[in-house]
Amino acid sequence: MSATEKPEKHKYKLCGCIGRSFRMTSLSAPKDVEDIFVKYAQNGIIGAAQLQQFLVEVQGEKDATLKQAEEIIAAQHRESHVIHVLHRQGFNLNTFLQYLLNPQLNPPINLSVSVHHDMTKPMSHYYICTGHNSYLTGNQLSSACSEVPIIKALQKGVRVIELDLWPNEDAEDKVNVLHGRTLTTPVDFEKCIVAIKEHAFEASEFPLVITLEDHLTPALQAKVAEIITRNLGDLLYLPDAQTTCIEFPSPASLKKRILISTKPPKEYLAAVEPPKDVIHPKDGAWGEDIPDYNEQVEEGAEKASPPAAPDADTNDSDDDDSIGKKTAPEYKRIITIRAGKPKGVPMKEAMAAKEDIVKRFSVSEPQLEKICKNHPLTVINFTSRNFLRVYPYGLRFNSSNYNPFVAWSHGAQMVAFNMQGYGRPLWIVHGFFKANGRCGYVKKPDMFLPNESGGPVYDPAKAASVRTRLKIKIFMGLGWLEKFGKRHFDNFSPPDFYARVGIAGVPADQKMRRTKAIEDDWHPKWDEEFEFKLTFPELAVLRLEVHEYDMSDKDDFGGQLCLPVSELKTGLRHVTLCDKRGDELSGVKLLLQITRNDSPV
Repeated sequence: MSATEKPEKHKYKLCGCIGRSFRMTSLSAPKDVEDIFVKYAQNGIIGAAQLQQFLVEVQGEKDATLKQAEEIIAAQHRESHVIHVLHRQGFNLNTFLQYLLNPQLNPPINLSVSVHHDMTKPMSHYYICTGHNSYLTGNQLSSACSEVPIIKALQKGVRVIELDLWPNEDAEDKVNVLHGRTLTTPVDFEKCIVAIKEHAFEASEFPLVITLEDHLTPALQAKVAEIITRNLGDLLYLPDAQTTCIEFPSPASLKKRILISTKPPKEYLAAVEPPKDVIHPKDGAWGEDIPDYNEQVEEGAEKASPPAAPDADTNDSDDDDSIGKKTAPEYKRIITIRAGKPKGVPMKEAMAAKEDIVKRFSVSEPQLEKICKNHPLTVINFTSRNFLRVYPYGLRFNSSNYNPFVAWSHGAQMVAFNMQGYGRPLWIVHGFFKANGRCGYVKKPDMFLPNESGGPVYDPAKAASVRTRLKIKIFMGLGWLEKFGKRHFDNFSPPDFYARVGIAGVPADQKMRRTKAIEDDWHPKWDEEFEFKLTFPELAVLRLEVHEYDMSDKDDFGGQLCLPVSELKTGLRHVTLCDKRGDELSGVKLLLQITRNDSPV
């Protein structure tokens, strides 16, 4: 509905008989937008010169040109079907608002910029978008295994795929992929490898890592090596076996290459008893619904599943010095990133050990919390050169996820997530990896990387000062009526929308705020501003959610979006919301004003 159209009436029935009519408010510009329009318009029109000035002064686009402004006006008029000659020369208030709400012309992060981080550093210098049990279609206990979730993960930019390998009970020369010791139905290993080959580089040309959890005999290890080499061919990265990998190659040097990472086992692991000293995660800590710091868990948050044996992730937790004894040599050769720590050595000592070869350790989320609490600098020093993979606690049977910032704030590169599920932790991961052109690699802050003396400069024990002040003013929202229909949220009246705005990040930065609920309005105007003080803006993610207030039941979900603070564009910006699974709700949008002030480090 344009700003000049008359508002229509929507009729609802109460108790099936009493009619109620609600006048739908017109889609009009918020007062702040009107004031900006008046400031820059001449004779009621913002022309190309005035739009260029607006882009520079309000939108923070210092390099905006007159030609760029002309192209924006022309593109918006093509979409708006503007015919009037005078209006084609620029924007009136209505078309100016339409431009601000245009997802292509006014996005919150720069969609035209692809990869812009330095990709020439060792792979250990990057956070890598990582999947856990990538073959599962649903829960961890009884869902089907398939190549389909692997394909979906690759298409969303995941760069680390995990496969659990087990013998096929019906065919001695076949290998299954499944979640062992559960009721999950298997999928053929070769089927997964073929799918990986066909879709590995659809979303990103940067290297793909396949981590293998191996429960195979030497004969089947040889079969796995044959399947991988035959199907992947030249895509497979096989470094010189005689070369000691003191520093791992860069993502730029490994474009469109696939790497294999696993522990070279010395014998067939037929069955492994789960550890007896089970560490339970904190109740409600960043589960399916993330409770915000200083906030109670929202109503409707899913409860934890009943306890059972955790995921031992056995192949990454044993000794790794048994190469060549009983392992098939073909299998040994395809392993590029060696996994596993020396048997019986505490994780702290294993991380602190000085070795020439780059390696990968894996820890569960509670193990990570424990070692980060007791030995944070040891973890940060280890991850400055080696790989650390973190996987979800084994009791997350419903494929929920956990707080990624404990791992990211200690330099862990491979924070493995159940990509087949959904929930706030996964929304945040999706948002974090929108950075750097959505290529699946985000360069770690310099404070996590070796300095001139060889060690990282970051010490989490030291109190951090505020380095960024971020202000978010949320003006308005629209699109729910067109997307869902008038009875989607409430059978008896238009919805009562409110917005939640906040930051996901390190504990000092974590905060969530909410607007008032606007009653009975499909075009809510909140006009509320919130300020966030950030100590670690490089890791911060802006969270946006819309809910419909329900007095008698849990609030209805109206959309969400997470964006990396490091890539936010300032000024008046449009955002398109997503559903719970992270897919765009086309046409459901918010209008924000983003203001950022950075302090020198």
